[in-house]
Amino acid sequence: MGAVDLPAEPEELGRAERAGQGGADRAPPQALELPDPEERRRAYEELRARVDAETAERAEQVSEPGDRPDETDQRPDGADRRSYWDDVPRYLEMWDDYEERVPVDRRPAADRSADPPGSYRSHGGAYLDPERHADAGDAIGRVCEAEPRISADVKTVERENRHGGWVEGLEFRLKGEDRLKEKVAEKLEAEPRMTASEALREVADAIRYTFCFEPESYARGYYDIKARLESLGYEMYYSKNSWTDPEYKGINTRWVTARGQRFEVQFHTAESFHAKHHVTHGAYERIRNPATSRAELRELHAFQRKVCSRIQVPDGAAGIPDYRKEGY
Repeated sequence: MGAVDLPAEPEELGRAERAGQGGADRAPPQALELPDPEERRRAYEELRARVDAETAERAEQVSEPGDRPDETDQRPDGADRRSYWDDVPRYLEMWDDYEERVPVDRRPAADRSADPPGSYRSHGGAYLDPERHADAGDAIGRVCEAEPRISADVKTVERENRHGGWVEGLEFRLKGEDRLKEKVAEKLEAEPRMTASEALREVADAIRYTFCFEPESYARGYYDIKARLESLGYEMYYSKNSWTDPEYKGINTRWVTARGQRFEVQFHTAESFHAKHHVTHGAYERIRNPATSRAELRELHAFQRKVCSRIQVPDGAAGIPDYRKEGY
């Protein structure tokens, strides 16, 4: 873990002295039910509509009818001073235009008529036999049991961190049940000797959180949050810095509890979170869809590059090293 420590940033962590008490100073939080996929979709659409309205007030409209995600900006030297927020309305209009031009491939649901009772099959055809389906359900239940304690600690870290970090998208901290089962089925198809419980343990983002910082506080904030989570007994086993990636900005980290439950913590600025969650999410979903054509992929990747080119890279962010613990 020393490879990602910041030696010049000594901190008095408000909860360090309680790290070994197993959270005994807190009443156990209530368990959270897995969100219904339809509720998640509605929540996302409502959030996007609200952000779109707010963004439109703070940015002038610069889009032109002929814009396409694969076009490049043609601004003269010296005029390229617009911020990400200035161009958000144009990006959203470009994406709406793309969705109208290229309808998503909606294949019919997989045929379940011959599947035995108690089995599972996703829309895309990923399959779990009854025994593995039951095992997956039990494993998902254990994820739900582990989540409230982790969330309580994340909220404490949010309150106590020294660099103004805040948590975004907490309502999406649990993946939907169907998506978890689909991930388990996909893993078991690749590794048939695994159990469903073992497969789910390797899903790093079944529980996930996002911390955001202002650009000037981002690098220090990353190390602050890392130290505070470690003081509470969590171990970071993976960190991927994508601030130099042309299509995605941010840092994704993976953690494990003392009992082996894995979870993800992402680090963003307000710009990079907004781009990921409100602007390029649809492109990401289409890119991971095997039905997407090569021509569409080129256009989708170009759209992501265009959006990310406007995101400010915080000072010091690109220098935060990647990390992977041996064995993970």
